[in-house]
Parts: sequence; structure tokens; C-alpha cells
Amino acid sequence: MTREFNDTFLKAARGEKTTHVPVWYMRQAGRSQPEYRAIKEKYSLFEITHQPELCAYVTRLPVEQYGVDAAILYKDIMTPLPAIGVDVEIKSGIGPVISNPIRSIADVERLGEISPEDDVPYVLDTIKLLTAEQLSVPLIGFSGAPFTIASYMIEGGPSRNYNKTKAFMYSEPEAWFALMDKLGDTIITYVKAQIKAGAKAIQIFDSWVGALNVADYRTFIKPVMHRIFTSLKEENVPLIMFGVGASHLALEWNDLPLDVVGLDWRLPISEARRIGIQKTVQGNLDPAILLSSWEVIEERTKAILDQGMAQPGYIFNLGHGVFPEVNPETLKKLTAFIHEYSAANSNG
Repeated sequence: MTREFNDTFLKAARGEKTTHVPVWYMRQAGRSQPEYRAIKEKYSLFEITHQPELCAYVTRLPVEQYGVDAAILYKDIMTPLPAIGVDVEIKSGIGPVISNPIRSIADVERLGEISPEDDVPYVLDTIKLLTAEQLSVPLIGFSGAPFTIASYMIEGGPSRNYNKTKAFMYSEPEAWFALMDKLGDTIITYVKAQIKAGAKAIQIFDSWVGALNVADYRTFIKPVMHRIFTSLKEENVPLIMFGVGASHLALEWNDLPLDVVGLDWRLPISEARRIGIQKTVQGNLDPAILLSSWEVIEERTKAILDQGMAQPGYIFNLGHGVFPEVNPETLKKLTAFIHEYSAANSNG
């Protein structure tokens, strides 16, 4: 039996009017779900992503449990890196750890090229499984952005201040731009393969780029981002940009050939509109609010929805990912509330 396809998320991403505000949550796949925790007791993140049936199940769970309007592929931004010669391991409680960090232009020149069909066939097989028969909502594929990926490659793992990354950027500009070009090529090839496999939208996560000021972003990052989005635009799927603590870069993203500007909780949607962001916006409930009482959650959500619904082109999301401590029932209740409140109060 063919289920009716819910394209509300795609319409909102294109700036079209919708009957209700679509919603999905970053890190909705896994984290707080008991079914996912049971799986994680047996398998690591990389092991889950290498098993398409299992990975599709994890990706599908929040759609079935919460009633969200989009799914996001369960994987990690580190997934394509081994293919280009990066020795990365996801260590529990730490995150990605890289044993061959970038220190020179010679290190950059040693990096290879990705062939998604050969190097990450399990990612493409998972997408094909999900989009062929399992999902009634759009599947969002994704990639990390060059700065964020480079920060792990240069620091050797997670960082609080990105001092090594920024020092490399300032003192080794030739090597830096060579690395940006390499990662730009990798991202374009990797993302286009996801779209070919069936992903209906793409989110680029530049999680840590907020560490840069506007001038440095324009000089060291924006050129490669423009190249990436210009190339992906050819695929005719909605493109979303998101970073944390990067409100000062929102107008820079608005300049890029993308469709949706993702906001964290630091920049109110009404302020984003006031300063000139006219693209679709996505966001931006502080995920910490989800640990509050329902009364607080509802009040904060209403305020965000009222701002978002002031004009077409709005997708509800969190300002960052779901915490493991969040009760799945809270997300289910929140999704229903967003749908009901926005349908009753929509201008569209």
C-alpha cells in the first residue's frame, strides 16, 4: 500500500505557503530513544551506519514515533573522511579522534578523492532503502562543512577554542586554501551521491564556524561555501546551512546560493528578518528548554512559532541537537502541538 507523501517540509524550504509549520529535530535519530540505546549497547555508530537495514531503522524511528515532517539520515560528519585518507575513530565520551592530523601542505596533498559508490556504498544503500518504500516524508542528507571538518583534522579531535585550526589558517594560507579545495571537492561529490540515491534535501553543518569573525569568514571560508552551494544547486533540492554560535554569520549565509538559513537560539527569528534574512529560516528552540516543564516548553514554542509564521518560509527545529536526557514523549507532544497551533494560527 502506497502511503501519501508529506511534502510540507519541502514546500516550506522553498518559501511556499503551507497548511502547518513543518518540524524536524536535529539529532532526532537516536540519542534519547530507548530502542536506539538498546542498539548502541551492541553496535558503535560506525557499525550501525555500515548496516543499511539497521541504519534505516534508526533513521525511520523518529518519523514513526514523533510524527515529524522530515527524516535526517543517521550518520556522522566523519563518515566520508576515511575514504580520503583520514584515520578517524569515534571514541565514546570524546568524539572523533584523528591519529594523522594535518600539519603542512604535504599532509593536504596526500589526501585522496572519494568515490561514494566504492567508499561509502552503505550510506547510499541506506538512502535507497528509506526512499524506495519506508518513508512518507522527505529524507534529509547531510555533510559537515569544510571549516568544521578541517578543525577536527587539524586539532586531531574536538576542541573548545580551535586555536590550532585558526593558527594554521592564518599562518599557512596556501595549505589552508588547498585543504578547503580538497574538502570542497569531497563534499560536492559525497552530497551529490546522496541526492542521486534519493535524498530530497541537504543540510550542511558548519557546527564550529562561529569561532570565526565575519571578516575571516569572508576571506577563508565563504569562497569554498559559495562553490559548494553553487554546484549543489544544480541538483534542484533544498539546501540548508546551519552552525552553532554563528548568529553573526547569518547574513553571510543569506548571501550564499542556498534555500534555508538555520538559526540557533541566540538570534530570534524576528531579528533575523529585521536585519534582512528573507530566505526560509529554520529553528530555533534552545534544546535545554526540552528539559523544562511542559508549560515552559509550550510558551517558548508559541513565541517562536508566532515569529516564524509572520511570513511564508519557516521550518521549526531546535537551535542544536536533541540531548540524550530528553524524554521521547516530550518530542512527540511538541510535534503535535506545533502542527495543531500552526494550523490554527497560520496566515497561509
